[in-house]
Amino acid sequence: MAKKKIGLPPLDWLRVFEAAGRLGGFSAAAKEFGLTQAAVSQRIANLESWLGRSLFVREARGVSLTVEGESYLPLVQDSLQALERNTEDLFGKSPRELRVAGLSSSIHALVLPSLDRFQDIRPKVRVMTDSVARRSSLDEERTWLQIRYGRGAWPGRDAALIAPEVLVPMAAPGVDWGAPLIDLRGERPGWRDWANKTGVVDLPPAKVSFDSMEHAISAARQGLGVALGSVPLAQADLQSGRLRRLDFPELRTKDCYWLTWPEERAKSKQQRALIEDFLQAMRG
Repeated sequence: MAKKKIGLPPLDWLRVFEAAGRLGGFSAAAKEFGLTQAAVSQRIANLESWLGRSLFVREARGVSLTVEGESYLPLVQDSLQALERNTEDLFGKSPRELRVAGLSSSIHALVLPSLDRFQDIRPKVRVMTDSVARRSSLDEERTWLQIRYGRGAWPGRDAALIAPEVLVPMAAPGVDWGAPLIDLRGERPGWRDWANKTGVVDLPPAKVSFDSMEHAISAARQGLGVALGSVPLAQADLQSGRLRRLDFPELRTKDCYWLTWPEERAKSKQQRALIEDFLQAMRG
């Protein structure tokens, strides 16, 4: 290994090293930057020569970080992120796009009704949505700004409250208590939990059962019975009169709706301001 040089290595070498360390290989780093694997290997070799230390162990099955590489990687990542963040703060333009992912029910109930308010605040920002079929799919979703349902604690993610989950009996106009219940399967409290909390006895029978709150609310809107519906997700229907709250106690749960993002993202002033404006719009 060549004798180390004094000073800061070229930024290009550091960026390639960070990508190879983060992605676990030279091929993946080459794909990210549109380079050949040989070009990535050469840049990392140059960096190692500059530092006088081996950063990767080369083996037939691939590469892995050395002890020095594992120590150096978080330092390089923090430095690159700080440089990007401060450059954006000083010279960057206002964001022109906001992309958010979530369940289709969250997009429909929380994002769509807020678009007019958000566009009044940010008329030049285009909103893009990505819907997922299951909550577990959000962990693999590449869109980093996400609407999630839960307790507000996800490893590696920051979260800001959009709305608490509140469940209440609701039905279409003309449908009263005594009509068939609409059952909902899943993690939310159900009719039995609601009855135990509120002291209501003699629950009407349930004639249909869904595994989606969105479907349960839709069934109630069509007059199929009484749903123990989510107030945040049914807000547009309640305001328009398509659904009405029956005169029974509500049930507040421990779960809520959150806007979340990775801890390392949204550290620039522009990104933080954009997220705050989007939150303000969704909170109404």
